[in-house]
Amino acid sequence: MPRIDSHQHFWKYSPEEYPWIQDSWPLRRDFLPKDLEPLLRNEKFDACIAVQARQTRAESEWLLDLAKNYPFIAGVVGWVDLRASDVAKDLAALSSNRKFAGVRHVVQDEPDDRFLLDPSFQRGIAALEPLNLSYDLLIFPRQLPAAIELVKRFPRQRFVLDHIAKPLIKDGTLEPWRQQIRELATAPNVSCKLSGLVTEARWRGWRAEDFTPYFAAVWEAFGEDRLMIGSDWPVCLLSADYAATLGLVSSFLSQFSPDVREKVMGSNAIRFYRLQV
Repeated sequence: MPRIDSHQHFWKYSPEEYPWIQDSWPLRRDFLPKDLEPLLRNEKFDACIAVQARQTRAESEWLLDLAKNYPFIAGVVGWVDLRASDVAKDLAALSSNRKFAGVRHVVQDEPDDRFLLDPSFQRGIAALEPLNLSYDLLIFPRQLPAAIELVKRFPRQRFVLDHIAKPLIKDGTLEPWRQQIRELATAPNVSCKLSGLVTEARWRGWRAEDFTPYFAAVWEAFGEDRLMIGSDWPVCLLSADYAATLGLVSSFLSQFSPDVREKVMGSNAIRFYRLQV
């Protein structure tokens, strides 16, 4: 079974297009498929999902062009304005490409913690399921109540939680995040990515045991069939290199059978995103 990195990014850096990248971060350069390919190969991964990092349709089209030229990019999670009145038109155009797998909005940056429940946004969410498109939830813990309500309103829509909702790992805070994760996971249409954890811990100063209670919480909530590994490369480089980032998840999975590990390392992502690999 192919191994899939379910969450990573590409960009051609400019300060105007990526204002969230701070001056002191080692991310102020281009990160392209030629940079990721040897990392995937070294860690014995076969393919990846390229996820949007800018909120423009042009970036979605650029990522699809990359996927055309680099077969190891198995799918693209792009962006469209889900609040637009003509969102169905944009979605139909993008989904004509078989590698367009889903949509994401940077909800974590929205000042309204109930942004997900805005009627115009939900109109856009309703347009995804008829096209077999998934939706990636990028949120902070304070936005989990709205996410719980959203996924219950759309029981046939496939959702996946990015970065386990970015809990405060550096502070060791578990509640109310853990209880809300349990509630979110009661919706069977929601999966979860084991990704983005190293950047929520103490950068370059974390210990493997810092993540144990968070791994345990999402494993209890989602189980072996709804979790998938992701690197969040190159953002992970703020706190750990590619191998160490994936190694944390691999180490956690070592307690389980090969069949269970295979699900989280690849087959769950293939099924969720309906990849052709």
